[in-house]
Amino acid sequence: MRKLRFLWALCLLPACLSHSFSGETFTEELFIRGLPDGKVASRFEFSTHSHGATPRNPQNLSVEDHSQHYTLFPLALGQILREYAVTELHLTLNAGKWNYDRWGYPDEPDVAAGAALWAWMAEGSAGANPRHSVDARWRDLRNALAGLFCASIASLDEQRTTSPARAFTPFGALPAWPQSGPHAFRHASLPSENVCTENLTPFLKLLPCKSRSGLAHLLNPHRLFDADWHGMGLHVSWRPEDGVQVRLTFQSVFDPLRSGTSRDWSFSSLFDRTVDQACPVAASSLVLVTLPVREPYSIQPEPASNANNRGVFPITEQTVPLDISIHWLNPFQHATIAAQAPLSVRRMLRGAAQSHGTLAVSITNPGSAAVRVVYLETLPWIVHLYLHTLELSVDGIPRADLLEDISYIAPVPHERASTLEAILAIPANSTVSLRVGVGRAFLRYTEHPPDAQRGWELPGAVVVLLDSENKPQKPVGRWVSTNKEAAQRKQAQVLAQAQPRRIYTPALLVDPATPDFSMPYNVIIFTCSLVAFIFGSVFNGLTRRFVVLRASPE
Repeated sequence: MRKLRFLWALCLLPACLSHSFSGETFTEELFIRGLPDGKVASRFEFSTHSHGATPRNPQNLSVEDHSQHYTLFPLALGQILREYAVTELHLTLNAGKWNYDRWGYPDEPDVAAGAALWAWMAEGSAGANPRHSVDARWRDLRNALAGLFCASIASLDEQRTTSPARAFTPFGALPAWPQSGPHAFRHASLPSENVCTENLTPFLKLLPCKSRSGLAHLLNPHRLFDADWHGMGLHVSWRPEDGVQVRLTFQSVFDPLRSGTSRDWSFSSLFDRTVDQACPVAASSLVLVTLPVREPYSIQPEPASNANNRGVFPITEQTVPLDISIHWLNPFQHATIAAQAPLSVRRMLRGAAQSHGTLAVSITNPGSAAVRVVYLETLPWIVHLYLHTLELSVDGIPRADLLEDISYIAPVPHERASTLEAILAIPANSTVSLRVGVGRAFLRYTEHPPDAQRGWELPGAVVVLLDSENKPQKPVGRWVSTNKEAAQRKQAQVLAQAQPRRIYTPALLVDPATPDFSMPYNVIIFTCSLVAFIFGSVFNGLTRRFVVLRASPE
C-alpha cells in the first residue's frame, strides 16, 4: 500500500510543480523563421524570473550573505551573482559570421565572434576592502564563469578589458544604494574562442528540466554545431517591478539547401529530434513559427493561433511527439537579395609591413535618410592607433564634419587595451570611409601564442545606430493574454526592442613581427649532436683499449 501511495504521489508531482513555485517562474520559447536566402534561423529562449529578488549591495560583501533558496533559478549562477555583487551580466559564445546583408538583424543582437563578456557592478564605499573593488570582482567573476561554462573566459584579463561609455546600455535597471558609488561597466572579448559541446553541457545544466523534456530536448549538439552559424548567450538583468531575470538563449542558422534543392524543414530534419513532452515546471512552453506571406506552403500540424503571420504552438496543447514541419509548394529560386540591414559595414587591415599599416572601415547607408552611429573599436595593446592620421571621406572627398564626437583611450603596453569611440553622421545614399594608421608592437618571444605564425585575432568593431532605429516598436507576433507572465514577456519584448541595434564586424587577423621559432630547435639539435659526438669519443677513449691485431697467414 505504501508503494502504491508513493507511485501515486510521483504521478501527481508534475501537475503540482508548475503551481508550487510562487516566487519563481520559468518559461521557454522557440522562434523559427525563414531567411531570404533559403536558410532557417532558430532561437531558443529560456527565462527564469526570481520575483522580488534584488542584486546584492557591494557594501555588504564584508558580511555573510543571507541564505538564498532557489527552486527554478540556477543555483550555480545565483551563487556567482551574489558572491561578486553583479547587477547585470551578459555572456555570449558564438561561432561563425552573422551575415547582416542577407539575414538582417538577429533576434538576439549580440553575435560577436568568439566569447564576449560585459557586466555592470556597483562601486563599494570609499576605504572598502581592496578585494571587493570592481576590478577584483571582475577578475573573480571571469574565473568563476570560466569554470561554470568550461570556456577560456579567464583569458579575458586586464589586457583585453575595456570600459566603453556609449556603445552598450543596460537592459534592466541599475539600483542606487545609499553611500555606494556609481555602477562601473567592464567589457572584454576573445574572438579566437571556439564553441563546442563542453560549453553546451553546462548550459543545459542551468535549466530546471535540463534536456530531458521541453524545448531543450531539441538542443542536439550534433546538429547545432553543424549549422552555418550558432551561438549561445547568458543574460542577467534586474527590474524593480519584476525582480531578477536570467535568460539563456541559443541561436543557429541552418541550411536545408545544403543537402538538396528543397527548403522544406522540420524538427526532425533540423535537430534530428522531436518534442516528446513538455517541461513540467514551465509556466508556458511555446513554439512560434514565422509563416510565409507571398509564397504557397503547407504546415503540419496547424498552429493553435496566428498573430501577425506567426504561428503559435503551445506545447501543452499539442499532441506529442511534436514534429512541426513546413513544405514549400514552389521550388526555391536563387536571386539577388537586397540588403536586409539599414547599414553595411566593411572593415579591413591594410599594409604588408609588420611594423605599421592602415585600418580601413567603410559604412554604407543605402537609405534615404541620414543616420547617426557610434563606432566602437577595442584593440589589444599590440596594435595602437595613430589618432592624428584619422581621415573621413565620402566618395574620395574629405568630410571632417561627419565626426561629431570622439573619445580615445590609449593602450598601455602589457597592461591595457585601447578604446576608440566616435559618433559619426552617415549621409543618405552614401558610403563613409574611415582610415587611421596603426602601429604593431614588437612582442617578446614569451608573449607569442602557440600558433605564432597564424597571427593575432583582433576583436570586431561595433556600430551602434542612434536614430529612429532605436525607437521601441509594438511587439510582433505576440498573443493577447491577461495573465501576469504574458504581460512580463510583452514588457521584456518592448525593452529589448528599445535597446540600440548593434552591428558586429568580423574579427581581423594581424601579423606582427614574428621570430623564427624553428631556430631554438636547430640549436638544440646541433648542440645535442656535438655533445653526443664529444662524449662518445671521450667515453670510448677512457673505457676501451686499442690494440694492434696481426692477422696470421693462412
